[in-house]
Amino acid sequence: MSTYEVRRSAVIPASAEEIFPLVNSFHEWTAWSPWENVDPGMSRRYFGADSGVGAGYEWSGNRKAGSGTMEIVESVPSREIKVRLQFTKPFKALNPTSFTFTPAPGGTEVTWRMTGENKGPAKLFALFMNMDKLVGSDFERGLKSLSSAVAAKKS
Repeated sequence: MSTYEVRRSAVIPASAEEIFPLVNSFHEWTAWSPWENVDPGMSRRYFGADSGVGAGYEWSGNRKAGSGTMEIVESVPSREIKVRLQFTKPFKALNPTSFTFTPAPGGTEVTWRMTGENKGPAKLFALFMNMDKLVGSDFERGLKSLSSAVAAKKS
């Protein structure tokens, strides 16, 4: 299969207005991103706006962390954030990513979605490894950490 989608959702016991800023600014991702601790020596650089459209983040790390850039390309307050995620290592890939925030009983349902297309060496890799299985659990950990980060900000 050349195209794929990874999607995970969780209800976070907070309003979208409380959750949204933690996703809308890459400076806040260090508090909840499941990949922040993969490489303690990872280099990070922020560029563009501090938050919202035009906010950018570049990273470079070990084999597990890889390298790439993220840029917020659409930001609708408390509703949706779209990110242009581009990997440069271990494989070159462009992965449109989005976060949606929907009112739900007990809080806000946050859905994290990433799509992509396997090309070149990644296509061969995809024959042996399912992207949903590869990063789905990371999304689950990230959403759980996002919930904890929101709770910490509230207290």
